[in-house]
Amino acid sequence: MIAFPIWRVALAALLAASLQLAGCGSAPKDDTPTGTAERLYKDAREDMESGSYERAIKTLERVEGLAAGSLLAQQALLDMAYLSWRTGERAQALTTVERFIKLNPSSPALDYALYLRGIINFNDNLGLLGTIGGQQLSERDQAASRDAYQAFKQLVDQFPESRYTPDAIQRMAYIVNSLAEYEVHVARYYFRRGAYVAAANRAQHAVTDFPQAPSAEEALYLLVQSYDKLELTTLRDDAERVLRKNFPNSTFLSKGLMAEQKPWWQLW
Repeated sequence: MIAFPIWRVALAALLAASLQLAGCGSAPKDDTPTGTAERLYKDAREDMESGSYERAIKTLERVEGLAAGSLLAQQALLDMAYLSWRTGERAQALTTVERFIKLNPSSPALDYALYLRGIINFNDNLGLLGTIGGQQLSERDQAASRDAYQAFKQLVDQFPESRYTPDAIQRMAYIVNSLAEYEVHVARYYFRRGAYVAAANRAQHAVTDFPQAPSAEEALYLLVQSYDKLELTTLRDDAERVLRKNFPNSTFLSKGLMAEQKPWWQLW
């Protein structure tokens, strides 16, 4: 992913001005704040391209101050958010991109800012999923997933024609499945520990909120088993009827929780 090139718009105006002086000898050095900001931004871009992200961030901070209120200042702020994310400073990246959105609600780069906000949270969530084997499922928090979904949804709703919208839609689908899987993980955790009311509540939440997610099958099965343990026969029978209707070939009906199920995201 690359930063949104809003800086090209600002540089184009300066280029047009410089061409007017082309036939009048060497142009004098521009020592105005704008000219200094342009030179500093060029230095920052070079540092970004060479991987010197921390030095680039410091230079971009100066650019934003010198070019306050300009498109170049907007670009500097977006670049700082992006580079903070790349260097693992997620909290700082979110703070910076939120500041951009608040200060520039009509910016031509607002769609990118929303996309970046989603990406920052989305990748944080992937990091959590990657450590699933080393953490109790009941302790896992999906706040980052929900924040990412809201950012992508705002992008899709406000900018349906944005170049970032197709990717955002795909990521939203991934997040929905992730959230559903999380609810099933928690339901399974409670069920195996005999907390059947809690298991039924989480399974019901997964079925109600994410009915199209692949994990809905297991959620229904957990609902059936939880109601059975609670001796709620009417609710158990209703849940089983829904399970059989929607998943007539479900392996859970024959093998239970021992059924070998691939993760919803695994295709092989």
